[in-house]
Amino acid sequence: MLGIIYAVLFYVATLLLVVGLGMKIAKYARTPAPLKIPLTPAPTTRSGVVLRMFREVVFFESLFKSNKWIWLFGWVFHMSMWLVLIRHIRYFTTDVWWWVEIAQPFGSYAGFGMVFGLGGLLARRFLVNRVRYISAPSDYLMLLLIIGIGVTGLSMRFASHTDIIAVKSFILGLMRFQIGDLPSDINLLAHLAMVATLMIIFPISKLLHAPAVFFSPSRNQVDNPREKRHLSAWAAKLEK
Repeated sequence: MLGIIYAVLFYVATLLLVVGLGMKIAKYARTPAPLKIPLTPAPTTRSGVVLRMFREVVFFESLFKSNKWIWLFGWVFHMSMWLVLIRHIRYFTTDVWWWVEIAQPFGSYAGFGMVFGLGGLLARRFLVNRVRYISAPSDYLMLLLIIGIGVTGLSMRFASHTDIIAVKSFILGLMRFQIGDLPSDINLLAHLAMVATLMIIFPISKLLHAPAVFFSPSRNQVDNPREKRHLSAWAAKLEK
């Protein structure tokens, strides 16, 4: 019975995540950028824009220049999360790829980095007056949800172990539309329920900054207003 409930939950969550995220990205792509507004100092070539986006996405360059403490917590959380996600790929493949195998020991302890970074970001919303003033309940709940995912994941790794082979078999079965048995460990059930919840609310939350950064005109535009006139697609059609 648990297997059926969680199978339906993850099918619905995956559908909402893929469709919702796809619709948002399509909307971002269609939204016109009528003005040339790259944030200076900005690159003057397309390759420079690519390099700038790389530094922004990987190293959080602008946040580092703005606030070192927020950068520390945010960067540690995001990089740790990527290691954790890479480690989890092994549950979706029959044979574990070599680079996923290499990431296993690092991904095991990256969960602590996730919780540390999230704890700092949560404390910031309580302790910094100007941040607390603009924080909505959803901001706190989002952080608590991801902290819960991290804590339950760590508990299964270092405290109350679950049947990993059975979990992998269940997930591989879902990918083939075959519903199997799921271990009834409370930590596992809570972990999976929170992951599914995060997938469902992702397309309607502030977490959309992940794909949205690539569509930000202040980041993705070349600083060449004197060399080339900027016209959005709809404005170009009006001129014809």
